[in-house]
Amino acid sequence: MTARRARPPLRPYATLTGFVLLLAAVFGVAYAAGSAAGPVAPGMHRTGGGEVSGGEPAGGSGGGMGGMGGGMHGMGH
Repeated sequence: MTARRARPPLRPYATLTGFVLLLAAVFGVAYAAGSAAGPVAPGMHRTGGGEVSGGEPAGGSGGGMGGMGGGMHGMGH
């Protein structure tokens, strides 16, 4: 019977490096798939970003909740 050589154990850094590379590849594929799929809801798209003069965000009413009225009336003490 011949003795088999035992395979030396992988170094922890090699295992960690492999895991990080695998993780990066999975995130890259997921990002590419998400970019190819497009927006998740109808009408959801970038408006060009930035701000117009006056400090208002471009393409909207400021992102507030217009129909909520003012203040917290009737909430108690």
